[in-house]
Amino acid sequence: MPENQALDEGLSPLREKRVEKSLKLLIVEDEQSVRDMLKFALSDDEFDVREAVDASQALEMIKADTPNLILLDWMMPGMSGLDLTRVLKKDAVQRKVPIILLTARAEEDDKVQGLDAGADDYVIKPFSMRELRSRIMAVLRRSGQLIPGEMIEYQGLCLDPKSHKVTIDGMPLDMGPTEFRILHFFMTHPDRAYSREQLLNNIWGRNVYIEERTIDVHIRRLRKILTPSGYDRAIQTVRTVGYRFSFKAMAD
Repeated sequence: MPENQALDEGLSPLREKRVEKSLKLLIVEDEQSVRDMLKFALSDDEFDVREAVDASQALEMIKADTPNLILLDWMMPGMSGLDLTRVLKKDAVQRKVPIILLTARAEEDDKVQGLDAGADDYVIKPFSMRELRSRIMAVLRRSGQLIPGEMIEYQGLCLDPKSHKVTIDGMPLDMGPTEFRILHFFMTHPDRAYSREQLLNNIWGRNVYIEERTIDVHIRRLRKILTPSGYDRAIQTVRTVGYRFSFKAMAD
């Protein structure tokens, strides 16, 4: 098949030091050579790499032990990767697992079809491992799985990445995953102004096509959540630049 061609460049292992525990990555690919290449490139790292040769085996493995991310070949015998994506995205539990489709189908309509089916990203064969590595990390960041594990606290405001909770004086805040990631980035990068593009790249990852103004919507939501406690004042709008997070601003 034409899809078994993939460049073997950049096979150095992933080195994402922020991962605290082994992340389970499932490769679903009928070509042994491609599976071997991917496993070689990704397994000497924080990833626990598993393999499935078709959709049927993948479903059994996913139900037995849910992975953190799936690398899924589109063209496979039996159920295609696209159909498997649709099946997983209809399941209440498995729909949360990020999926990256690997395929030689490079037409725009194919990309749209893959993303509409629920795939989180779409990588065209042949690909470089460097590009794939970058996309894996971007997808994992967006899913909130690469947030550092140390608890952050300042004058009653406490963010715990392990439990994915934010509290103020011990009282929990109801906060969505995107607002959580923004607050985490702000609290770990205080007193510096960031443009909208920089925030999108750091929080959503590169190679993600999202309007820069999307960040404004989430900033407004985060401010609204923090307003009753007064911590919204720590999020400053920097004219012509973007945003800055500073606890010093609360004392002004």
